[in-house]
Amino acid sequence: MKFTFTCKKITLNNSVKEYAEKKIGKLARYFPEDVEAFVTFAVEKKNRCVVELTIRSAGGTLFRAQEESADGDMRSAIDDAAAIIERKIRRNKTRLAKNLRPGAVNLAELPEEDLEEEEVELVRTKRFSVKPMTTEEAILQMDLLGHTFYVFRSVDTGEVDVVYRRNNGGYGLIETE
Repeated sequence: MKFTFTCKKITLNNSVKEYAEKKIGKLARYFPEDVEAFVTFAVEKKNRCVVELTIRSAGGTLFRAQEESADGDMRSAIDDAAAIIERKIRRNKTRLAKNLRPGAVNLAELPEEDLEEEEVELVRTKRFSVKPMTTEEAILQMDLLGHTFYVFRSVDTGEVDVVYRRNNGGYGLIETE
């Protein structure tokens, strides 16, 4: 497993990074090929330690978890984030086996007495025209509708893009290729 560490508003010693490599490295057994792990450490208001973990498999599948520890313990946030990723793999093992190319996830490592997989139920389908507009117009339209995301066609690129409201404030933009 290849690790990339990023620190925001904090300087970490090597022991925390080594702990993260050890704990998150255990997830490598679920992947037959080498995977990349992106770990972001941050400290926010009131000494909350936040760990954001993103794992990218060789097939391009992304697993993401973000956990925080209110008591200021970065190691417990690392433990919680790794546990969330493992639960996601276990909960979705059947869907992962069906939808990914063979061998993308090593499902033999998962115990049989796994969590029950929840059934995916599509409850509503909407159709709408994707209108050309600027990012600012899309954000305004999203706010007027009271939605957390909005799909639009970019005036600049002509591609379909998505603006969304981020959990920690502000907005995000997803540009398609």
